[in-house]
Amino acid sequence: MKSLQDLVRPELRGQTPYGAPQLDVPVAVNTNESSYAVPQEVVDQITRDVTKVAASLNRYPDREFGRLRGLLAAYLQRTTGEPVTAEQIWAANGSNEVLQHIVQAFGGAGRTALGFTPSYSMHPLISGRNGTTWVDGLRDADPTRFDIDGDLAVEQTKRHDPEVIFLCSPNNPTGTALDIDVVRRVYDATDRAIVVVDEAYTEFARPGTPSAVTLLPGRERLVVSRTMSKAFAFAGARLGYLAAAPEFTDLLRLVRLPYHLSSVTQAVACAALEHTSTMLAMVEQIKTTRDELVAGCTELGLQPVPSDANFVLVGGFDDATATWQALLDRGVLVRDVGIPHHLRITAGTPAENHAVLQALSAVTRGDDR
Repeated sequence: MKSLQDLVRPELRGQTPYGAPQLDVPVAVNTNESSYAVPQEVVDQITRDVTKVAASLNRYPDREFGRLRGLLAAYLQRTTGEPVTAEQIWAANGSNEVLQHIVQAFGGAGRTALGFTPSYSMHPLISGRNGTTWVDGLRDADPTRFDIDGDLAVEQTKRHDPEVIFLCSPNNPTGTALDIDVVRRVYDATDRAIVVVDEAYTEFARPGTPSAVTLLPGRERLVVSRTMSKAFAFAGARLGYLAAAPEFTDLLRLVRLPYHLSSVTQAVACAALEHTSTMLAMVEQIKTTRDELVAGCTELGLQPVPSDANFVLVGGFDDATATWQALLDRGVLVRDVGIPHHLRITAGTPAENHAVLQALSAVTRGDDR
């Protein structure tokens, strides 16, 4: 008799589920969540709005999430200066589901997705588990550099001729922003690939960093994905979205599950978007602690990568895995992303930052010995 492992789809055999450690520790700075609670005035608005929809939960939600799309379009237009309409917006339960819709619609068996690693680990997972062949592209000929070399990206795009291309800006786990000209060049290097720019951390970028939303006009194969999990401190709400040509978002209806965004999810997200200024006030605080984390790590003789995200990739560890454990033993949970000699650390509150730097100082001095 065959086992369930024999019966599961071939591309899933022997695989392990995605997941970051969820441990009860004093300082958890491993998953790039916001360390700041949702402001009380927004909590109050959410409570009122969810109460309003609670009595109608016997009915299916608005399948087209019209009000939410309008608020997301207005937010993008206000923050990027680019006209964006509700018809250009798509949303789902977290940006991972948004990315999955893209792969379901444009990837699949016999098709290829290209990404430039190290980058967001869910890009290859979503691709592979939807039957799409993943190509692990190079960011730079020098593996110690984390920026994308435009010439190399264009060459790989032409050589592999993929159906889907993933770019990430600011990149996770390196925190580096992408030169917007690279997006233009990669898009122009192919006449069939869907080019996805993952901007999950874009609100944390340093001043003068343009969004790929500004490139959308005239580019029907370009997609910009975003999330409310990071800058909006909404990781628990599970709301991601994208902006693209209306014709593109219309095609995603072919793969979405019926009524995929609940009435509660829509109400919660709309409440937050109606208080955008309040929600995003935390972003400047996080950018300050991020820069202080960079400075503190530099003073310790470590090698932090300049970051445009809400985290810092820190290099200079002889043994990253051993350092990860030593920090955990001191109550500090960071992320080992598999890059030799590097660990990723989320910028938390000032108190969390202080605890991280104290623990790093102790570990790098060898106090644990």
